[in-house]
Amino acid sequence: MGKVYDGIDDQLAGFIGRQHVFFVGTAPTGPQGHLNVSPKGLDTFRILGPHTVAYLDLTGSGIETVAHLRDNGRITIMFCAFKGRPLIVRLYGRGRVVEPGDGEWDHLIAGFPDYPGVRSVVVVDVERVADSCGYAVPLYEFKGERSQLIAYAENKGPEAMEDYKARKNRESIDGLPGLRGVRD
Repeated sequence: MGKVYDGIDDQLAGFIGRQHVFFVGTAPTGPQGHLNVSPKGLDTFRILGPHTVAYLDLTGSGIETVAHLRDNGRITIMFCAFKGRPLIVRLYGRGRVVEPGDGEWDHLIAGFPDYPGVRSVVVVDVERVADSCGYAVPLYEFKGERSQLIAYAENKGPEAMEDYKARKNRESIDGLPGLRGVRD
């Protein structure tokens, strides 16, 4: 049923490129912390090579993924087929957070749309690529992207978004450090 791949090949890249949503799973090192699973959408995912991917991290109410990556780097990204042939693809690896002002920022951000409210780019060195059947994943019809997150950031404006990140994205719900680049 399931298969492990040497890396992200053209067939897997095509499958990933057709998906409208992906899920990111992370957890802190300690057993008391909260595991986090976060859905992602919009045009925010890029395959940089057979063993490297990146996604654009837009401002949200929490900062769990960033905090967990700073804590231990562990991350799993999952894609599910909601139409066509059933399939689940998981990318297991070590992630890192690149914020505005970091050395890689200009190069990485150039590969993404100019969305308002961007807070970082998450880069993942993929250690394992595996699929599974997806037989129990339901069929859904894609109706379109939601516009609320982009509209929210545009309406608030850059200054208010920076204030929001300073209040909401400085640390995780478990008290782990989040964004470095937020102002005091």
